[in-house]
Amino acid sequence: MSASPSTAGRKQKAAAAAKGAAKSFTITELATEFDVTPRAIRFYEDVGLLEPERSGRNRVYSQRERTRLKLTLRGKRLGLSLQEIKQLVDMYDSPSDTAPQLQAFLVVLRNHRTQIELQLEDIRVTLEEIAQHEARCERLLEAATGHAVAPVPASRRAARA
Repeated sequence: MSASPSTAGRKQKAAAAAKGAAKSFTITELATEFDVTPRAIRFYEDVGLLEPERSGRNRVYSQRERTRLKLTLRGKRLGLSLQEIKQLVDMYDSPSDTAPQLQAFLVVLRNHRTQIELQLEDIRVTLEEIAQHEARCERLLEAATGHAVAPVPASRRAARA
C-alpha cells in the first residue's frame, strides 16, 4: 500500500525542513574557528576540496564542508600534498569499507612517513654537525681569550649528546 499524496507531501516538507535546520556556516565563521583566512578557504574551494552552496553571492558551508575543511587542514599539518589531501577528503564522502581506496591511502601515508623519517635523520645529522662546530668554536674562543664560554642552553644540550 503506497502513501497518500498528502502523506508524501508532508514527508517531503519534513525532509526539507530537516535539511534547512541543519547547521550551516559562513566563510567568516569557518575562518575564525580554524584560524585560517577566508582567502585560504576560497583557495580550497578553487582546487575542489570544498564545494559550498550559494545563497546569492554568499557561500554557505554545511557540516559536510566543515568536516572537509577540518580534514584538509589536518592533511596540511601532516605535510601532505593537495592531491593527497584530496584523496583523504574524498574518502570522507565514500563508504568507509572501500578497500582499494583505503589501501591506496595507506600507501600514501606510508610513503609520507618514510619521507618524514628521512628528513628527521637529515636534521639529526645536521644538528650533530652544528654541535661539533660549536664545540670547536668554544675551544678556540676559550684558548684565544682564556675565558670559559657560556654553557649551551638546556634545550640544545640534548642535540649535542
